[in-house]
Amino acid sequence: MTLEKDTLLMRNNVAVITGASRGIGLAVATALVDRGAKVVIGDVLREQGEAAVKSLNEKANAKVAIFEFCDVRFYKDIKALFMAAETNFGGVDIAILNAGVGTNGEAFSVPMDDEAERLIHEINTLGVIKGAKVATMHMVKRGGGVIINTSSVAGIGGAPTLSNYCATKFAVVGFTRSLDHLQALNIRANVVCPYWCDTEIIRIGDKARPTSAFSSVIEASPKVDMDIVVDTFLQCIRDKAASGSGLKVLPLNFHTPPSYIPSGVAYLAMPDGHHVLPRTQIPPSGRSEELENAEAAFRPFMIESTINRLKAQSEEYFKNV
Repeated sequence: MTLEKDTLLMRNNVAVITGASRGIGLAVATALVDRGAKVVIGDVLREQGEAAVKSLNEKANAKVAIFEFCDVRFYKDIKALFMAAETNFGGVDIAILNAGVGTNGEAFSVPMDDEAERLIHEINTLGVIKGAKVATMHMVKRGGGVIINTSSVAGIGGAPTLSNYCATKFAVVGFTRSLDHLQALNIRANVVCPYWCDTEIIRIGDKARPTSAFSSVIEASPKVDMDIVVDTFLQCIRDKAASGSGLKVLPLNFHTPPSYIPSGVAYLAMPDGHHVLPRTQIPPSGRSEELENAEAAFRPFMIESTINRLKAQSEEYFKNV
């Protein structure tokens, strides 16, 4: 899609992006501003975030971006982040839940200490879940929106030196696949799963263990171009039929061997060959046909009750903020 068509689609949309002081989050924020959107950057990196916002506003010669300190482990910060979008720009159309860390990514190299174990899960997984819950409250009020969660190829295939990290990213994929029913509220949720990209997360190994096997793997691995990663996020906004789906982003001329394709995931090659779009499907469960039919019959009632509850929760939410 051309920049002009993107601008027609995204102009004056308001996007809240976590983990956007640098890396993928900042690249997506920049692309959205270039297309006429307003962005609210949430991050714990205040100095970098404020500098990014200053640059975006100067480039646009207008107030198109604001920074709000946000530690995604805490609801109070997430609520303040989304309320900043309401106060400054009038609402929320897009939520990109991107904040993540790679610290203690390998479970068996972490001491058996509760605090050490907790951090990566609270940020990578619970940060997304909490963010999606708050985003939904705002989007119900707005009449719809798009939620895009950042996972990783590590979220659809394990890695022996990244077991904790993989667990968090698998959880994000599973969580997103479970949000398809939000379409009834005109809210679409999708997940982006990039291959290695040149961001701070992949340099953790270099800083902590410069001669480690992890660093060797990273150095030898092809990297996906940031422009392709950004375009994949934009594709989640463009494609109004996509909901509960995942976009897997691969480097140029990189192909996934068939043996690595998980069952229950259908892959659609993109025209440029740069990335692959898996549209999530329910894999065979091994359960009886009678049980499957009973659950299918019950599903509309389950969705209706969920939708009614979310509408009531949104109304109550804004009475108390």
